[in-house]
Formats: sequence, C-alpha cells, structure tokens
Amino acid sequence: MQRTSFSQFKCPAARALDSVGDWWSILILRDAFQGLSRFDDFQKSLGVAPNILTRRLKHLTDEGLFERRLYHQRPARYEYVLTDKGRDFFPVLMTLFSWGSRHIPEEDLAFLLGDAAGKERETMLVDARTGEEVTPENTSLLAGPAADNEVHARIARMRAWYLGIDA
Repeated sequence: MQRTSFSQFKCPAARALDSVGDWWSILILRDAFQGLSRFDDFQKSLGVAPNILTRRLKHLTDEGLFERRLYHQRPARYEYVLTDKGRDFFPVLMTLFSWGSRHIPEEDLAFLLGDAAGKERETMLVDARTGEEVTPENTSLLAGPAADNEVHARIARMRAWYLGIDA
C-alpha cells in the first residue's frame, strides 16, 4: 500500500510526519537516542523484519535524520548516527513517551523517563522564550510566511470558532 506523501504540504506538522515516516521510524529514533547505531542492534531491539528496517533506515537517512558511516571495510558495515535534525526530534519523542506513560495502565509500563541520577522525570512543553507551559488554551496557529489567502481565512475561522464568535 502506497503511503500518502505530505512533502508538498505547507503545514509543519504534516511535513514532519512525512520526514519521520511511520511508527517503526519513531522506534528506531527512540533506540538511537539510547545509543544504538548499528543495523543488527536495531533489529535485535525491535524485532522488525530486515527489509522493513532497511527501508526505514534509508528513509531516515534520506530525510537527514541519520548519517550513514562506514565502521567496517570487509564486508562493508555501516552505523547510523543521529544528525542535528535527528537530535532535534528528541523533544517530540519525549512528549510522545510522556503522553503514552499517562494513558497506558501503570501495570503495562516497562519504561519510565529518568534523569542521569536515576530519578523519574515528568515532562511538559514550555515556550522557550517565556518558560510558560504550552497548552491548547493558550496556543493557536498563526499565519506563516508561506500562508496564502486561503490559509489566512482558515485561521480566521478557527480563531472565531475558538473565541465563540461568528467569522
């Protein structure tokens, strides 16, 4: 089944989804943040079929989240190292992890987030400029540089709905 491409969408969320790919890709990134970088290690950790892993690693490399580096000449073996773009996915992964931790029964949680000292972490999304927690109640979409008249009208309708007024 062919996956729909969001590469031409002007929405950052849609483009991010296109860049990351699918759930296997997110789990590969999760493992990379825990230090895995080699094909065999990813396969052992995830239990994913080799052909699927190959496609996902190629996609993540093509999208610039991984850099492929030769670590053994004969036979040629590569490791997958997170790029700056890949490392920038960390807050997304932690937010997803935290959301899952809140909504999965406690008896099913095999992993928790912790700091270097082994103390459990509790995450929240904050505005980098103000330190204010980002919530649905204090956050809305704004028109970006590529916004056309249709996007401006859509945002106006959403703001009017949110504020309870007629647009």
